Amino acid sequence: AAGIPVTHRGVAHEFTVVSGHVAPDDPRSLVDWASLAKLTGTLVILMGVDKIGKIAEALVAHGKDPGTPLALVQEGTTAAQRRVDATLATVAEVVRTEDVRPPAVIVIGPVVAEGPGKPLR
Repeated sequence: AAGIPVTHRGVAHEFTVVSGHVAPDDPRSLVDWASLAKLTGTLVILMGVDKIGKIAEALVAHGKDPGTPLALVQEGTTAAQRRVDATLATVAEVVRTEDVRPPAVIVIGPVVAEGPGKPLR
């Protein structure tokens, strides 16, 4: 709906979907963020808007490039849908300044640059 092909020939051959409702530094987290940071495909995070700063920090701490593009798709497939683009390095600030609120799907990886959207900040 946001024009992002989660798999795109020559860019990503796989995608992984995880829940982001528990922060990476929370002992209740069941997500292996270190392994996700090593993947070269697309990462899709559900329920992670309020934790995206910590998620981005964890991915970068485990080796993901801070310049990795991402898109937050707020209220996807509704008349109120909007897409806000950022990078792992800038996403926490962009979420604040753009007032991104749940529900939103977060798409992380080079495929974000393959679809239409705002320039990365």
